[in-house]
Amino acid sequence: MNDVNNAKPRRRYQSPMRADGARRTRQAIVAAASELFTVRGYAATSLEDIAAAAGVARPTVFAAFGSKAAILRQAIDEALAGDDAPVAVADRPWFRPVWDAGTTGAVLDAYAGVCLLIARRAAPLFEAVRRAGDASPDAAELWSTLQDNRRAGAAMIIDRVRQLGKLAPGLKPAAAIDILWIHNDPAHYAALVSQRGWTERAFRQWLAGAMKSALLPD
Repeated sequence: MNDVNNAKPRRRYQSPMRADGARRTRQAIVAAASELFTVRGYAATSLEDIAAAAGVARPTVFAAFGSKAAILRQAIDEALAGDDAPVAVADRPWFRPVWDAGTTGAVLDAYAGVCLLIARRAAPLFEAVRRAGDASPDAAELWSTLQDNRRAGAAMIIDRVRQLGKLAPGLKPAAAIDILWIHNDPAHYAALVSQRGWTERAFRQWLAGAMKSALLPD
């Protein structure tokens, strides 16, 4: 008689092809949802709508994410980072110029480029979350988290600036963080580039200049 208690557990087989297929399905769902959230709005978009746009069944969407709110969070995360890889924004190659900058002005120039890149991808979804917050507690909570995360990012940049030099005379670090938090809002890109037709180069130059003027000594 076999001793069941002493039997070696079977190793669970995980097919790379199956995992890759699941990832592509999730990516398709997020891409479809992002488009619908920005065009129709969060409240007007259902899981059925997302499934149809992604070319999958509704149970597939539910199995992949569990809820529409979870899809929105994932869509925002991917818009901020650029993909679904588990790598923090500050560790991304396109953030590297901020860390490599050798002067306070160069830090803010590089950060303006980061803000531009993020806003290009995320500004429409940020607006969708902001609008949804009035009717959806989940969206309102996500909006609050986004504001907190933007301020945390601003604090990180101000720390880097202070490592390399000084803030404007009389400007306290907490106030400097608040000022940078105002400037790193993707809504500026939406207003000036998407609505008013500024070029991205002009936007980046304006943003860098505005940040340096507000934060650094003359």
